[in-house]
Amino acid sequence: MVNEEPNQQERDGSASQTSALGENPSLSAHPSVSARPSVSIHPSVSAHRSSSAHPSTLAQPSGSAHPSSSGPEDLGVIKVSKRRWAVVLVFSCYSMCNAFQWIQYSSINNIFMNFYGVSAFAIDWLSMCYMLTYIPLLLPVAWLLEKFGLRTIALTGSALNCLGAWVKLGSLKPHLFPVTLLGQVVCSVAQVFILGMPSRIASVWFGANEVSTACSVAVFGNQLGIAIGFLVPPVLVPNIKDQDKLAYHISIMFYIIAVFKEKPKHPPSRAQSLSYALASPDASYLSSIVRLFKNLNFVLLIVTYGLNAGAFYALSTLLNRMVILHYPGEEVNAGRIGLTIVISGMLGAMISGIWLDRTKTYKETTLVVYIMALVGMVVYTLTLNLGHLWVVFITAGAMGFFMTGYLPLGFEFAVELTYPESEGISSGLLNMSAQVFGIIFTISQGQIIDNYGTRPGNIFLCVFLTLGAVLTAFIRADLRRQKANKETPENVVPVFHSQILVHEDQKPTEEEEEEEEESKTSKAPTGVLEEHL
Repeated sequence: MVNEEPNQQERDGSASQTSALGENPSLSAHPSVSARPSVSIHPSVSAHRSSSAHPSTLAQPSGSAHPSSSGPEDLGVIKVSKRRWAVVLVFSCYSMCNAFQWIQYSSINNIFMNFYGVSAFAIDWLSMCYMLTYIPLLLPVAWLLEKFGLRTIALTGSALNCLGAWVKLGSLKPHLFPVTLLGQVVCSVAQVFILGMPSRIASVWFGANEVSTACSVAVFGNQLGIAIGFLVPPVLVPNIKDQDKLAYHISIMFYIIAVFKEKPKHPPSRAQSLSYALASPDASYLSSIVRLFKNLNFVLLIVTYGLNAGAFYALSTLLNRMVILHYPGEEVNAGRIGLTIVISGMLGAMISGIWLDRTKTYKETTLVVYIMALVGMVVYTLTLNLGHLWVVFITAGAMGFFMTGYLPLGFEFAVELTYPESEGISSGLLNMSAQVFGIIFTISQGQIIDNYGTRPGNIFLCVFLTLGAVLTAFIRADLRRQKANKETPENVVPVFHSQILVHEDQKPTEEEEEEEEESKTSKAPTGVLEEHL
């Protein structure tokens, strides 16, 4: 963090600068106002990661920028760093590891039932504990994200993820199912530090024409982990009766997870200060949650996102059970069907992200993808029991393309509807809804499958996806972030409690010149609207 002391000339000229700025509002977006990470907005204003850089922040010559009680709002010039892709790819790596550990048991449900001597419902809880843990921990972790920034959250999530893998490594005996559950709970806590990050990373690091693509790449890692979780366990852990040999196969799977987690690098500390525009004290954090729940469009999106993602969680958890009922002995192909669902969904997510960056049609794209996910679910339901696995592969892939492809769309649509509120809070609330519906759908569909068969269980999900599609149609496309991106200095009314001091002829520092060589500048004056968004 750079905290430069003002020289005497700056102190002496502060009054005249303030007057000049009041007469010429366009100076509020002067290029010398740097919004780069770890560099102060003005030599006299320190951009501490724990303080907010609201427009209402008082820029005093001798002090730091103290947050005010007003809501967070964006400032001036945005510099896009070349390292942004490295950040999102590193995040995708450890997100992938966490997602793998979520689904690794459910993808070979019957084998772990035999090994540990427990019921199918007990194995289902190894998946559902991820969903249950997320609900009470969402708000505390969202607060930590606002308080300490991206790097601290990334380090914590990665460490917990690795710890959970090592705990499960010690559960390779048939009588140690409680240890397995403990390790899975640790990994589920790590998930809380991971699941809501894609939209936050995209907004903090990427320009206006890249955010949706970047969000899709971040979600891509999580979906890739699920795909590997469907593919690898059935291969590494065959359905055999020798429990010692089975324990050996299971240990290989966990060693892969533990060793791989030590390699990825984490986002650098400068990522923390990139949340300067949205960092806020406790009061603003709580008031932000209240404002979000007063936003009807966002509340509708919370419900519709939860219905879609919850259906996906239930399908992923119960897929092995459904396939084995119709195709006995096809554990490996059951995993491959899950892989097909997720891989096609990853492709759908990437296409959706690129499409959004080009067209900005958030409402239309979200609605079309939701309807197609419903259609895919109906077709999958009707073809699952036909006796032809190749048909199931095709219909499951079509369903996954839209159902999984919807996930980053929901994140980005939420950011648009809730700007300038924190992306971490909005995406966290979406994920909490997904966990709640995921638990409800997994338990309910599991009971329906056990008592009535797979088709009634899938019809159960189709009904709720239909409800989600209808509710999506009622969401108004209030694209607040897009409106802010289109604002210019001439039509923005500054509402600073005290003006930020700017020298028109201020020369960049040596550090700024080095930063300029590594970065390309994208001017996005997103000044502050008088109406609080």
